[in-house]
Amino acid sequence: MARLIEIDWPDFGTPAVPAQPDLAAMRGRMAALRAAMAGRGLDCLVVYGDREHAANLHWITGFDPRFEEAVLIVTPAAALLLAGNECLPYTGVSPLVAAGDIAVGHCATLSLPSQPREGRRLGDWLTGAVPAGCAMGAVGWKMFGPEEVAADEAVDIPAFLADPLRRIASRVENATDLLMHPGHGLRCTVDADEIARLEFANHMAATALRRMVFAFRDGMVDFDAYRAAQVGGLPLGCHPTFATGARAEQGLSGPTGEVLRRGNAISFNICHWGANICRAGWLAETEADLPAAARDYLGAFAGPYVAALSDWFGLMRPGVAGGAVWARMRERLPLDGFNVTLNPGHLIGLDEWVSSPIYPGSDLPLRTGMAMQCDVIPAHPVYGSTRMEDGYAIADAELRADLVARFPAVAARCAARAGFMRDVIGLDVPDSLLPLADTCGIVAPFLLAPRRVIAL
Repeated sequence: MARLIEIDWPDFGTPAVPAQPDLAAMRGRMAALRAAMAGRGLDCLVVYGDREHAANLHWITGFDPRFEEAVLIVTPAAALLLAGNECLPYTGVSPLVAAGDIAVGHCATLSLPSQPREGRRLGDWLTGAVPAGCAMGAVGWKMFGPEEVAADEAVDIPAFLADPLRRIASRVENATDLLMHPGHGLRCTVDADEIARLEFANHMAATALRRMVFAFRDGMVDFDAYRAAQVGGLPLGCHPTFATGARAEQGLSGPTGEVLRRGNAISFNICHWGANICRAGWLAETEADLPAAARDYLGAFAGPYVAALSDWFGLMRPGVAGGAVWARMRERLPLDGFNVTLNPGHLIGLDEWVSSPIYPGSDLPLRTGMAMQCDVIPAHPVYGSTRMEDGYAIADAELRADLVARFPAVAARCAARAGFMRDVIGLDVPDSLLPLADTCGIVAPFLLAPRRVIAL
């Protein structure tokens, strides 16, 4: 049974700024990529990236294109990164570029429209770097099932790149799964170093969201509410959302000048690379501020949601099948009452949504090192929504021991958050689940009284 308790939101301390992957780590990633390429029987990989779809390229190189597109060509013996006018100097952020492991080429075709186009054409670069007649894998940002797209159409890169590659290679296939598939993708598990980076991103996003929530006032303009977050400057993983008033049902809306009004539904988030902290509820102090039909919100909707998430946390253990998580959530949050239509949980990285092992009938097991976003999104025409969306890492005893040995402060904060979730909120949090944000476990249904949170 859910109840309201009044507490201060916990503060378990500020993480140190984590180190970025060094040359040895990046060389390890490149070696893993080449091994995966060879295991698929591919002679060459071409990786595409742009501002919106930078995650795979960034994971491999440490470089993310800004303003422009970029193309990485990887063969067993060489690697070439093509960048446009403005990104060319920025390629030096990559440890592999700085060390000479990846050569860099200027390709003005990748630049913005109307900019100078001097230099070597894209087709010439590709002809020189891609082996003629090779079996080639294209890596963009999306995999397709055979029921979606015909095999010869399934590459997820722009035609201006795909067409010349098809003229050079004997075959071009979609190889995005090598990085993103929840069962075998290289980006779909993380190590202790990456957990430390994810925790920092979650802390930055959660702290900003907390500042914003505690600034909410009846009559406040949404621009002022978002400004109160004091977002710290880490790259955003998705557009900031803030939906209330006339925008309440348009959850992907950002601030537009809507006024916060007592009795209105609201949802909002702060998302950095590796972290998306999101909440939803009502601009209210008590249930008396809600529309009459929604005044049983706590007992009929938000409370059962928190109880269902307790089950979700309890299932976050290595070896649990993704399909079992899906089935449990459908049982606890029936579709006709909660309308959870997307996967109840997914992997997160630089991109807000990598992929998910959680789908109907999935026999893919949850694995140690999976960075999981607790993203269970209910919706109801009367009750609106509720949310406890934060970041977690699944870690077996070996990974937890490595984290304790190498990042003891990170491990201690994760343990303190798990203790809070168990002892104060009453949630089933196994040792294998590492909460990465101080907001983990917090659902404040009445957001004009944010210290009143749901406990079981």
